[in-house]
Amino acid sequence: MTLIALWNQGDLLIKGIALLLLVMSVASWYIIVTRTMRALAFRKMADETAAFWAARDLDEGIAALSREGQDNPFLYLATEGELTMRHHSARGENLKSQISLPDLLTESLRGAIDENTLRLQSGLSILASVGSTSPFIGLLGTVWGIYHALVSIGATGQASIDKVAGPVGEALIMTALGLAVAIPAVLAYNALVRANRRAIGRMNRFARQLHAYFLTGAPLEATDTKAPVNIAGRA
Repeated sequence: MTLIALWNQGDLLIKGIALLLLVMSVASWYIIVTRTMRALAFRKMADETAAFWAARDLDEGIAALSREGQDNPFLYLATEGELTMRHHSARGENLKSQISLPDLLTESLRGAIDENTLRLQSGLSILASVGSTSPFIGLLGTVWGIYHALVSIGATGQASIDKVAGPVGEALIMTALGLAVAIPAVLAYNALVRANRRAIGRMNRFARQLHAYFLTGAPLEATDTKAPVNIAGRA
């Protein structure tokens, strides 16, 4: 049985399930393609941090990060840090004057990381939902197809192949469709979660270096990136 035959022979429930699986597949593949492209772009953006630290001053470093576009998360971290420094240096007799610069800078960088993390994780919940539910949606079509086969057997009193081939084929195709939608979504979800974990690690390292640079005038060396600066989360 082909997909066209399934559509022509299926009732409203089978057609509804098939359409739902199609929508889920299109949505998941859109997310897979766009998030994969974003992950590849992030790698290129991360490489620009070397040009940032090789720059002669902060403005030149920010310009180097800007070459990859304004949505560069490392550019966002650098500009947030710069704005925080300017904000604190222009303080007056108000609430912000009571906040120490290290604490204010830590909170600012942490907030920037949190915002970038939300962007990285956008769409992953849809992939998780598609991967976990589409097999069961396909299973619903399978059960419905088997039910039709049993009804056909009961009506004719015979289990001949010509009577049950259509409903059984319908059931098998619905199972296959559910799995075809779920498997790419699950694999992509796991791959993107790993990529996001690495990306967040790169942002945390860059934030620690920025924290040290804005406070001391020099970034942390590679051997010092485990310094106890709590950027990613609260102690």
